[in-house]
Amino acid sequence: MRAARALLGIDQRTLAAWAGVSLPTIQRMEASPGTVRGAVSTLTRIVDALAAAGVELIGNDQPSQGRGRGVRLKEPA
Repeated sequence: MRAARALLGIDQRTLAAWAGVSLPTIQRMEASPGTVRGAVSTLTRIVDALAAAGVELIGNDQPSQGRGRGVRLKEPA
């Protein structure tokens, strides 16, 4: 989520407003180690808000559906 916010140039409060969730929810999710945890409905709202703003989230082993430049973490060596 932090990377998506950075791409959009928005803060946690803005993402929370776009997704219709609380600021502490965004803060808690971003602070969680590893996989982001939360209610499926909350995660869906956040993903939908990011997608509406133009961010494509790419899952592990999934190709990008978009065009243009992007960034992705490589597997550790």
